Amino acid sequence: MRQELTIFDGLIISNWGRPVFEEMAAGGLAGANCTCAVWEGFTATMGNIARWKRQFNQNGDLIVQARSAQDVRDAKAAGKTGIALGFQNSWPIEDDLDRVWLFQDLGVRTIQLTYNTQNLVGAGCWEAVDPGLSGYGKRLLAEMNEAGILADLSHVGEQTSKDAVEASKRPVAYTHVAPAGMKAHARNKSDDMLKRVSGSGGFVGVALYAPFLPKGDASDLDDCVDVLSYVVDLLGPDRVGLGTDFTQGYGPAFFEWLRRDKGVGAGVAGPIANTRPANPKGLDGMAEYPNLASALKRRGWDDGLIAGVMGENWLTFLDDAWRPL
Repeated sequence: MRQELTIFDGLIISNWGRPVFEEMAAGGLAGANCTCAVWEGFTATMGNIARWKRQFNQNGDLIVQARSAQDVRDAKAAGKTGIALGFQNSWPIEDDLDRVWLFQDLGVRTIQLTYNTQNLVGAGCWEAVDPGLSGYGKRLLAEMNEAGILADLSHVGEQTSKDAVEASKRPVAYTHVAPAGMKAHARNKSDDMLKRVSGSGGFVGVALYAPFLPKGDASDLDDCVDVLSYVVDLLGPDRVGLGTDFTQGYGPAFFEWLRRDKGVGAGVAGPIANTRPANPKGLDGMAEYPNLASALKRRGWDDGLIAGVMGENWLTFLDDAWRPL
């Protein structure tokens, strides 16, 4: 089944290097939105992208940069993984909208508007007060629409997200979320917000990250199927895909950095743990995508639905979302 499926993951934030790329190959991953900035500003992000360019050169037998959905399909045909660069925060733009076009030219295809807390654009999902999308945020969103850079709302506050759905001239996405209807969590999204994004023509990548699932670290493949089934039942079969949020190769220090405001401030995104969160049993990283496909089959999903949710739905959506106007 692995060879037949075109697997696309809406969000991976792993410790980039050949072991991760080999894991992608082992799982038959055709492509993914791979994070190259979270708390970094412009200069540090440019350094991260420069290192990615070296990764493409040194690991060209396994990965290739993807700037379009067709690039992902071509990567699969070549037996490689298409890597689309993405930000989990708009802070690399800082206050210079010309940088949208610079990053677009460098291959950035997805930008999350905020990461957990407040920035120039709006509020994150862990802020106590969400004043909504700023005027600057609306201008940034307009530039992203023109450039064919997808707006991600996964870590964004609810009012800022509602404003972004209304302000954007193009569909937006949740690249890696789980439903609050299954587990109350600041990062999980209400049925109303899932419908609001999907109903506007947008897309929902389902996070199979154990802390977001009802059983937490005790989650397994059956729990992954449960959450995917919930979202498909809610939104229909065509606007749902994977957004695993895999963090392969990272230790506790990385998670502490993520959970602190701007990476250095007070802990805001839940308690600072001294261990790496567990992946669901049977889906412990990219090599195990085939296990998920098999679990969906056992649950009675037909082949077309499995193919769509495992990747084809994402690529159909991205054919337009990553196309400059």
